[in-house]
Amino acid sequence: MKIRRMLATAVAAAVTTPVVLLSAAPAFADTKPAATQQEQQKPTVEELERRVAVAQKAYDAAVAALAKATAAREAAVKDDAPLAKAVEEAKKAADTAYAAWKAAEAKQAEAEAALKALPDTATPEERAAAEKAVADAKKVTTRLSAETFLADDAYVTATKNLNDARTAAYNAEELAKKAKDEAFKALEAAKAALEKAKEEEEDGGEGEDCVAEPKFTTVVNGLPSKVVGGTTVNFTMKVTNGTAKKMDEVYPYAFVHAFDTKGLKELDKYLDLEYYSGGSWKDADEETETEFGIGNVGPLKAKSSLTVKLRLKVDAKIPAGQGAAFVAGDYWNEDESCGGTPDLDYYEFEILAKGSDAGKVDDAKGKPGKPNGNTAQGGTSNTPVTTGTLAKTGSNDAVPQLAMAGAAAVALGAGAMFVARRRKAGADA
Repeated sequence: MKIRRMLATAVAAAVTTPVVLLSAAPAFADTKPAATQQEQQKPTVEELERRVAVAQKAYDAAVAALAKATAAREAAVKDDAPLAKAVEEAKKAADTAYAAWKAAEAKQAEAEAALKALPDTATPEERAAAEKAVADAKKVTTRLSAETFLADDAYVTATKNLNDARTAAYNAEELAKKAKDEAFKALEAAKAALEKAKEEEEDGGEGEDCVAEPKFTTVVNGLPSKVVGGTTVNFTMKVTNGTAKKMDEVYPYAFVHAFDTKGLKELDKYLDLEYYSGGSWKDADEETETEFGIGNVGPLKAKSSLTVKLRLKVDAKIPAGQGAAFVAGDYWNEDESCGGTPDLDYYEFEILAKGSDAGKVDDAKGKPGKPNGNTAQGGTSNTPVTTGTLAKTGSNDAVPQLAMAGAAAVALGAGAMFVARRRKAGADA
């Protein structure tokens, strides 16, 4: 099993259903009996196969619904659609009524002019006839004026009906697209869970006794609580082994996640996290076949720490929003013992649009772990990171949604890595 595939699956599942994952998928088992109980609660391969079948049907139905919605939208925007024809006919009726009204006004004006032009020698009969002509013309003008206003109202109503129908069709198509995407994610997550269960069944369920180590910490320093579009911010992550034993391999992990101010639009594409390694900055979106996070920065002696240099590039086009940097870590020893940080720490930062004045900015504070600036006990080391690459993390809610999805992603990702690395060790033995 390649770690990359396992991590991608874990992250995809985490950002799709973070609440479920946080409640049902801890990264580490505190005790072996708890791990055994968790294993007993896991669904069987047969159950997972049924879930895949259900998810496949849901996805197929979503695809069909999207096709139907797309066809409805295409029909709604055609010029010969029934509502479009109704608009065209209403406009013609309004134009015709208006023209008749204006013609009636012209005849009324002629009648009024004729009455005014009667000479003093006109007979009473002639004057009466002229006055009647004016009165009749006014009646026609009044009637056609009312008909014109009614025709105009009908035209406005027809236009509104057309616009409303087209808007509804577009919205229905967008909802169908989102439903299809969600169904696809659910299907992929179900397939991945089935694949993982089959592999664990083949391998006898190894690799589930990694433990949480409270004295193993990852702490971010120097990340500002506000970042502005079009800028780059430098900060660090301090990785500390506060235990009394050496850690043979140490794997820090970091990623950023953001949403707009309403918590609706994801902003990850505007953020680029990099780390310094081997004399140059490397893209955090890169990954290898066997590692994720920042790769192996160990060994790390007991009561010592090292610093990982990070920087965040903020695209100039990013809208205002809320972001968070997530950090965690794990370790692996030659005796096959393994573990990691008990919690996923996240550091919130506000995103300001390009050109904004951030004013005085404090450092972001860590949650739920120790605040920025606090470190675990033990000595320090400024040894630079020289190996490894950060993994591609996949997305997805403004804080606290950010923390919820990120926690599930890291928890599942870390668990997947431990299982994979333990299996790899067994295969190499």
